[in-house]
Amino acid sequence: MPESDKSAANRAPNVSGISRRPMVSPEEALEFHRRGKPGKIEITPTKPMATQRDLSLAYSPGVAVPVKAIAEDPDCVFDYTARGNMVAVISNGSAILGLGNLGPLASKPVMEGKAVLFKKFAGVNAFDIEVDTTDVDRFVDAVSLLEPTFGGINLED
Repeated sequence: MPESDKSAANRAPNVSGISRRPMVSPEEALEFHRRGKPGKIEITPTKPMATQRDLSLAYSPGVAVPVKAIAEDPDCVFDYTARGNMVAVISNGSAILGLGNLGPLASKPVMEGKAVLFKKFAGVNAFDIEVDTTDVDRFVDAVSLLEPTFGGINLED
């Protein structure tokens, strides 16, 4: 292949006014995911955790008060927890980006990427969850059992 054809093959097509961008190399993609802390997501506290008192409020004994409030009125879970701003991004890896069924573990980078999009563009905390089954009923059961944790569920293939 002539050198000019090789560079053209490494660019994305120009679609309705969007400028062409260079495609990423396999090495660059692997290094991006490996660099620093592996992966693309992490969990950080939303409240101060500087003192013993902070920790006592966040966990025991302070956490008992919102626990009781939620038990009395389940709707107040949105006032005292992150549930309303949490989405589960769930896949079994059955059709990863048109690559086929590569399994749940191989889908993890894609699900982390989707979680990053939720955070970056909507301010929503999203967690990747990979489910190890191709049985539809078991998959549905697994997703259903997660409902109390998340305000939303995003199913991926």
